[in-house]
Amino acid sequence: MEAITIHKGTTIPLMNNNIDTDQIIPKQFLKNILKVGYGQHLFHDWRFLDDGTPNPDFILNKEERKNATILISGDNFGCGSSREHAAWALKDWGFKIIIAGGYSDIFFMNCTKNGILPIILPQSVRNTLAQLAPDDEITVDLPQQKVICRDNVYSFEIDATWKQKFIDGIDDIELTLKQEEKIRNFEKNMPVFE
Repeated sequence: MEAITIHKGTTIPLMNNNIDTDQIIPKQFLKNILKVGYGQHLFHDWRFLDDGTPNPDFILNKEERKNATILISGDNFGCGSSREHAAWALKDWGFKIIIAGGYSDIFFMNCTKNGILPIILPQSVRNTLAQLAPDDEITVDLPQQKVICRDNVYSFEIDATWKQKFIDGIDDIELTLKQEEKIRNFEKNMPVFE
């Protein structure tokens, strides 16, 4: 997992509430078991018109927003089914951070396990961030738990365990492997039952 300590990036505002995982990555694209290749289908039903051409009005299709790494959104982001593919699609597109008013529990955990930092900020702050120009950068300082935009600083909460995993750039498997010697010693000293 790629570490996140201090991240500077531009934003894409998608301020809808209750964006569910089927909108993030529709079911017909869940055929792959790899974690890559889903970005091209991210928000498919919104990004493309009925004839398959890109919807020129949808923000992800705007050329000036193509390199954004921070998604600003509404409340209850990632609700609906528990498909991990939604986090894979967002990451594959290039998002590193999502700032929303809240998340479904499963989607939140899928983000943390796949290297996307989910941040919760109030509506008023998100409204301010949603007004940024395409080339305006914001800074997310994870060690200090701050989102910095121009002269404004907004604090956010994060579980200490997940914070450290992001800073160290490790997932659950890598965290377990750090205990490999202890695990081997435990297994070596386990009683054998016959």
